[in-house]
Formats: sequence, C-alpha cells, structure tokens
Amino acid sequence: MRIIAGEWKRRPLKAPQGDATRPTADRTRETLFSMLTSRLGSFADLRIADLFAGSGALGLEALSRGAQHCLFVEQDAAAIRALRANIAALKAQQQSDVVAGSVLSLGPPKTPLDLIMLDPPYKSGAGAVAIDRLVRLGWIGPATWVTLEVGAKEDANIRRMEVESERKVGAAKLIFLKLPE
Repeated sequence: MRIIAGEWKRRPLKAPQGDATRPTADRTRETLFSMLTSRLGSFADLRIADLFAGSGALGLEALSRGAQHCLFVEQDAAAIRALRANIAALKAQQQSDVVAGSVLSLGPPKTPLDLIMLDPPYKSGAGAVAIDRLVRLGWIGPATWVTLEVGAKEDANIRRMEVESERKVGAAKLIFLKLPE
C-alpha cells in the first residue's frame, strides 16, 4: 500500500498484521479520491474523519492532498499499531487524532466535519448504524460529504441520508451520501 497523490505521494504504508482488517485496494482508493476531487475540488483545509480506519490509508491520503486535520477511529489493536506507525512515518501527528475504540463511542463534535469516510467490515451493517448515530450527534451537517465502502453486492440500507452516487470497483461498492435538502 502506498499514498497515491499529494505531499506524500508514493510513500509506503504498513498494513495491520492478521486478517481482522481489510485494507482498501489501491484501485478502489484511486476511484474514491477521483470522485471526491470532482465533488470537493480541493482537500485544502478540510476537517475529515477516517472511521473504521485500519491502516489509516484513506485519512492519510486526504492529509497528503491538503486536508487540515483527520480524526482516525479504529478499535482493532493490530490496526491501531499500524495506524500510529503510519502517522509517525509521515510525521502527521499534528494533523491527526487517533481514537482507539468504537465509532459508536464518539460523543457530539464541536462542529460538523467536511468529509467522513467509513470503511467498515463488509456485510456487518456497521456503516449504516454509525452513519445514523453520526447524523443524530451532529457530526454530519448540510455541507458534509460521507463516503461508505461496502461489498459490491451489499445493500447499505442508509436512513437519514440520500445516496448521491454509487460505483462498483472490483469487490467493493463506493457510496457517496449527503443530507437531504
């Protein structure tokens, strides 16, 4: 795994040991960030979250492209070790906060974030549950983009948000969500 673009382009990332996490494939990440760039224009100064973070590849990619700050949330111990090693290797500590715990343990934020990326275990339904809670707590505002990666044949069953677009990439499906107008 490597950073695709930006300040840290081509820098390697460590993957967590074991099979408890499933890193997002490079091709899927490239598609995700291409789609995000067409919607956001720039990542400059964005406040983002990488939930079910694993190695942190999604959040670190966004930081490499100019995001201001990323909140990483992960509960698997091996993934947290890899995530912290990746943040340290890129010297991204000042731009990063790591919550070692469940996404569902997050309390209310000070303000909604600009971008929230979720990559939960496939076929778990955890993404839909997390998004519902994040909307209720105020993490997601009218300007917030939310991306959810699920299995290619999986239905996300998202309430409270509208699907802006979906794209299948290999074994994954990327879902882009916004609050209803």
